[in-house]
Amino acid sequence: MWYNGLLDLSVMQLILVALGLTHITIISVTLYLHRHSAHNSLDLHPVLAHFFRFWLWLTTAQNTKQWTAIHRKHHAKCETEEDPHSPVVLGIRKVLFEGAELYDEAGTPETLERYGQRTPEDWVENNVYSRYKLLGIQLMAVIDLLLFGVHGIWIWALQMMWIPVWAAGVVNGIGHFMGYRNFECADNARNISPWGILIGGEELHNNHHTYPNSSKLSRRWYEVDIGWGYIRLFQLFGLAKPKGFKPIAHYVPGKQEVDVETVQAITNSRFDIMRQYRKRVMEPVLRQQKALMDEEIRPRYSSLKRLLSREVTLIKPKEKEHLETALERNAVLRQIYEKSNELQELWRRRGLKPQDKLQALMQWCREAEASGIRYLEDFAAHLRAYSLRPSP
Repeated sequence: MWYNGLLDLSVMQLILVALGLTHITIISVTLYLHRHSAHNSLDLHPVLAHFFRFWLWLTTAQNTKQWTAIHRKHHAKCETEEDPHSPVVLGIRKVLFEGAELYDEAGTPETLERYGQRTPEDWVENNVYSRYKLLGIQLMAVIDLLLFGVHGIWIWALQMMWIPVWAAGVVNGIGHFMGYRNFECADNARNISPWGILIGGEELHNNHHTYPNSSKLSRRWYEVDIGWGYIRLFQLFGLAKPKGFKPIAHYVPGKQEVDVETVQAITNSRFDIMRQYRKRVMEPVLRQQKALMDEEIRPRYSSLKRLLSREVTLIKPKEKEHLETALERNAVLRQIYEKSNELQELWRRRGLKPQDKLQALMQWCREAEASGIRYLEDFAAHLRAYSLRPSP
């Protein structure tokens, strides 16, 4: 019948088609807009890149330059008043329910000029996609009605809300509000879920903010980045070339000499190094010291465990007071906390010459090995074994 459209699909088939269409949109956002355009961590064949650009014009009316500029500004000004969509600043409700509107508000000429470099400026972009932004979604509505009949109405509506809800709302909102953190990056980004399937891998938001130039968003063995799976698939056909996903840090068992390559390696992998410091030093020492804590601190063991490795700029005043109280009462905890901060100074200090960094790391290792804390001594030996990954 005419009202079932040209394809005349069953209800289950319509649902599967709708999910398939929205999935293409998600993959277009994460591969083309995010990894390829905004971060240049992925090279795409011109044909594939243009397909994604065309599809996004049909399903989101999103301009490549605007999306890219706003996302780059988000990284540059993260969790500040200038961040276009930070739930830390604006509140979770506003970002979650008004995420798409925030993109429109942030797309000022100044933002586009400063952060929108190296985006498409061809004839099609200037005369079709940017000039007639709404024409694409109108054309999509016509196509849906022709193919699916009256069911095309809800399929089109689902397509139109998919990115505003999942990308603009969930990733930008929940991704900076709740979830787990593999790495203590300088903002509040969190992994929403270890299984990055629904949003193309964007669920692994803490991983991304820690290593924004990596085309692969998964970092732990149990994490799934479905976007990375598509990248590998396209790579087989010569349609994609990932960049920045292999760490240059290389662990060499038996290496005992600290050299300039050691400094370069651990600086490049600093977030992973500090994660290892938490696992290898802070957590076992804290467990060891738990029995020695007085009654006032012991009930706060869990929060103390989190605060010891927390990025210092994200610690709230009351949490800082609790942390300082605990450190004043336990010399061992204070020592491992201070050594953590000293290690991070190696990459926080700008303008330090490589040889000066080398001397600082060697001094850190000597002090750690003389600390009398077994876990700290073992970690110093662990650091010595780092070098740069050999060239293929």
